[in-house]
Amino acid sequence: MRNAWRAWQELSGLLLPVACAGCGRPRTELCTACGAALHGAPARLVRPSPRPPGLPAVYAAAPYENAVRAVLLAHKERGALGLAGVLGRALAGCVRAGAGRPGDAGPLLLVPVPSARSSTAARGHDPVRRIAAAAARDLRRAGLPAQVLPLLRQRRAVADQSGLGARQRRANLAGALELTAGGGRLLRHGLSRLGRVILVDDLLTTGSTLAEAARAVGEAGGVGRESSVHGVCRAAVVAASPTAFEINRN
Repeated sequence: MRNAWRAWQELSGLLLPVACAGCGRPRTELCTACGAALHGAPARLVRPSPRPPGLPAVYAAAPYENAVRAVLLAHKERGALGLAGVLGRALAGCVRAGAGRPGDAGPLLLVPVPSARSSTAARGHDPVRRIAAAAARDLRRAGLPAQVLPLLRQRRAVADQSGLGARQRRANLAGALELTAGGGRLLRHGLSRLGRVILVDDLLTTGSTLAEAARAVGEAGGVGRESSVHGVCRAAVVAASPTAFEINRN
C-alpha cells in the first residue's frame, strides 16, 4: 500500500498542474528565485547556541526561513518527492564543504539521521534518506566517490520535539540512536579505513539530533568524543535555524 501511495505521489507530480513549492508561482515546481535561495550561496559553517556537547562541525546551505522552509516542508510533509533532486544538490554542496581537502583519502560516506518508523510510515517515505541519495548521485557526477550508508537506527521512541527547548531536546535524545547490526560490523574495521563519514540531515535547529548521531557513530567506531568532533565525523544539512548562521557574522 505504501509503495502504491508513493507511486501515485510521483505520478501526480508529473501529470497535475504544479506551483513553486517556495512561493506558489504557477507551472513550476521550483522557480529560479526560490532555487537561488537554496543554491545561491556557498555552504556555511553553522553552530547553534548553546552548542550541545559532541556536536561535530556542521555545514548548511541556507537559513530555515521563507522559501527554503516551504520547500523542505513540501518535500517532507506533503510528498513533493520531485524536490529531492534540488534539495540533494544543496546538501551535496554542504558535504563538499565539510569533507576536507579534495585529495583526502577515502570515499564520502553519507550517514543519514534516521527517522522514526512511525514518521516514515505516515509520510510514505524517509525524507532525509531520499535527499541523501540525491546528494550522493550529485557528488558522483562531479567525480567524487560517495555512497549512502544507513548505519543508524532509533533504539527507543522519543517524544515529539516541536515544543521542546535545547536542554529538553538533549534529554529527549540522549542514548536514542544506535548502530544497525551491519553498521556495527562495518565500523569495527575502523572509521579511517572506511572513508570520510559525513552525518546528513535536512535541518539543524538545536543540534541535539546530530550530536546524538555523532555519539553513536563515534563510540561504536572506537574513537573518543573529541576525535569524533574534530574530523572523524562531520555533518551537513540543507538548512539551519537563522541564528545558527551568526557564527560567521562580524
